[in-house]
Amino acid sequence: MSAIFNFQSLLTVILLLICTCAYIRSLVPSLLDRNKAGLLGVFWKCARIGERKKPYVAACCIVMAFSILFPTP
Repeated sequence: MSAIFNFQSLLTVILLLICTCAYIRSLVPSLLDRNKAGLLGVFWKCARIGERKKPYVAACCIVMAFSILFPTP
């Protein structure tokens, strides 16, 4: 099933996007900073969310990992 139609998969994809963008920005800041507007601006915004809300994103990643590893029947 596509991640668009499954809510848990959609949240997983969004969390992975936020974490990946924040990691790439920590390695190469100029790569994401030059594209602050337009379609590629989504990646810059995800990186900013990952940087500013780091404890909340980490907690969501841990909760998501447990929900994937130990699903409820």
